[in-house]
Amino acid sequence: MLKLSPIERAALRADAHPLNPVVMIGEAGLTPSVLKEIDASLNSHGLIKVRVFGDDREARIAIYETVCEQLKAAPVQHIGKLLVFYRPKAEPAKERSGTSGKGMREVTIVKPSPSGTKRPTVTKVMVKGNERVTQGGNIKRAKPRLSSVKKSQLGK
Repeated sequence: MLKLSPIERAALRADAHPLNPVVMIGEAGLTPSVLKEIDASLNSHGLIKVRVFGDDREARIAIYETVCEQLKAAPVQHIGKLLVFYRPKAEPAKERSGTSGKGMREVTIVKPSPSGTKRPTVTKVMVKGNERVTQGGNIKRAKPRLSSVKKSQLGK
């Protein structure tokens, strides 16, 4: 179970205030599918609210503690039938190749017909990292970076 300081918990409670519940726990209680959905929500959002339908306070406390233990989440708040959990999102490691820039990307260009009565032409084009698509649908290369006059004089 993840531990939070009181200051962190207060900040997370403030962040969770405008959130809507993303998971609802019904009569069946904490089933494996509900636990899986809570885990997926924690992975994508980090901070979530869960609503528990049921009047048994002890059952809600048991659900609160079970979710924290099994999913390694931090308990943030338990008010009535709302439970708030936090788990930091794991950032995927970005692999970069030796080249700079963004590489190739696919761009859809839509041009209206010259007469205006026919369908527009739709073309998909692969654009390099240093190219852009203009308003008219043409592909232009980025201009080379200008070097300063002082640096060019020092190099000579």
